[in-house]
Amino acid sequence: MRFMFVGDSMTIGRAGDYTWRYRMWQHLAASLDGQYEIVGPRTELYDADAAAPVSCAYKDPAFPADARRHLAGWGEGWLHMAPLIRAAVSADQVDILLVSLGLIDLGFYTSSVQTALNARRFIAEARAANPRIRMVLLPVIPNIRARSDAPFAAECDHFNELLAKAVADLDTAPVLLASRPESYAIDTDTYDGTHPGPSGEDKLAAAFAGAMHQAWDMGGPYRPAY
Repeated sequence: MRFMFVGDSMTIGRAGDYTWRYRMWQHLAASLDGQYEIVGPRTELYDADAAAPVSCAYKDPAFPADARRHLAGWGEGWLHMAPLIRAAVSADQVDILLVSLGLIDLGFYTSSVQTALNARRFIAEARAANPRIRMVLLPVIPNIRARSDAPFAAECDHFNELLAKAVADLDTAPVLLASRPESYAIDTDTYDGTHPGPSGEDKLAAAFAGAMHQAWDMGGPYRPAY
């Protein structure tokens, strides 16, 4: 079973982070008895000083090099990943995509409607590379900007509605919409109002793991670290 993590800055993480990818690797290692592989064309974290994804300074240096692989980018969203995903899935023969995208799109690039169209394109491109591919999509978790920017908050809500509709329209395909972690709080689960700290990373991983376990009986229950 070959997994690929796809996401924006919340997924790639920055130098010194564990990342939710690390938490998910721990879960897969504990629950799939070695019957998995993490794949992807990238391995690095974002280095704020270099303003580029060039860091290998994960919080836990024991995070295996082959488990660090991903397709995530600081400042990259559905807009950027839709053109890349077909080649990435084909190259790494991906079986399952775990996707956390949308916040950066809505914040800087596209409206909720256009972002949803890009999500649909992403799904179509992934399935073009592997018609049997499975996907778990995480809804957008509004960040601190949504507290003071009502139009932005409304766009986040609208996009999540459109994403749910896109998944419902694909009821013949193995595409899941994960549940937003109910207890996720930007004041305690992020370090800057957007990017997850250790407890936030744990909750994001739990959302993906829970969706797979409930829908596909895959991976067993998630054991939270926090």
